[in-house]
Amino acid sequence: MNAIDELFEVGTSTWLDDLSRERIATGNLGEVKAEKSIVGVTTNPAIFAAAMGTGTHYDDQLEELKLAGTTADAAVYAMSVKDVQDACDLFRDTYDTTGGKDGRVSIEVDPRYAADEAKTIAQARELWELVDRENLMIKIPATDESLPAVTAALADGISVNVTLIFSVARYKQVIKAYKEGIRQAAANGHDVSRIHSVASFFVSRMDTEVDKRLETIGTDEALALRGKAGIANARLAYALFQSEFGEAGVDTLPAGANAQRPLWASTGVKNPAYPATMYVTELAGPDTVNTMPEKTLDAVLRNGGVHGDTLTGTEAVSREVFAALSEVGIDLDDVVAVLEREGVEKFVDAWQDLLDSMAAKLA
Repeated sequence: MNAIDELFEVGTSTWLDDLSRERIATGNLGEVKAEKSIVGVTTNPAIFAAAMGTGTHYDDQLEELKLAGTTADAAVYAMSVKDVQDACDLFRDTYDTTGGKDGRVSIEVDPRYAADEAKTIAQARELWELVDRENLMIKIPATDESLPAVTAALADGISVNVTLIFSVARYKQVIKAYKEGIRQAAANGHDVSRIHSVASFFVSRMDTEVDKRLETIGTDEALALRGKAGIANARLAYALFQSEFGEAGVDTLPAGANAQRPLWASTGVKNPAYPATMYVTELAGPDTVNTMPEKTLDAVLRNGGVHGDTLTGTEAVSREVFAALSEVGIDLDDVVAVLEREGVEKFVDAWQDLLDSMAAKLA
């Protein structure tokens, strides 16, 4: 039993927030799976930008794509799809033994489509067909424009990872989109027991933005609240999950449908003064996923600190944290607006950098 196994016993599945051709080709991903007890993988535009921008493991496929006259966009997705297919195959045994809950690998739609419902759903369908693996999840951002695409994808029987969630208010909309999608999937004749979804709640970025504002305020009361917003925000989201998918909420889903589990993303600490494991050990609980960069994963394995369910029963104290933040002058609505805008922009920038680099290589 290692600390990741202990998390799993509490109810938190650990996924690795990283993927590359090098990890697959060298056997590293299989080693991490076996030795560090991960049960899934997530990717994003920044991850693929880093993977494809270094090393030589993509060179052979890139040469084939160049000879075929492939565009930069198509080349990036061709290489991403190959990596995701291989990772899905590696985690197929986990998918089977967990009944589809874990063993999942996520690939994200083009972040430039975050404000375009039609393009988002079209690419979600295209990626689902291209990867052609049951344990795939398509990542769709929780923007106003893309939420209808979440519903449409689920209605088609596509498992969805709804990403870039920063507030409980937005999470309510995500849950609504999920439930409507599952109802439509059932009406369309899909086996809803085979459709899974997670709602990816970004944690550390909340503290980064709020802490910056607390330090600007500078009072003792404000400074004492640093490092508390992210965990409180996630715990309030978990309380909503329990109310929406607990005994009362489950009756609103078609028979056999799965709960949409909360997934804690952005769990690597940005402030080195904070414990490296704080967004893991303080967010452990039933029916959750934590996707970690390997640095955070190793810190959990090295330091442990898992002390049971730290989510259930934390709603009241989390509301007190938010009340205190408001009292010292933090505009939480504005914090969320900034994070949502920057979240999309960061992925768009990473994706554009990758496309520019790929175009240069293809030329």
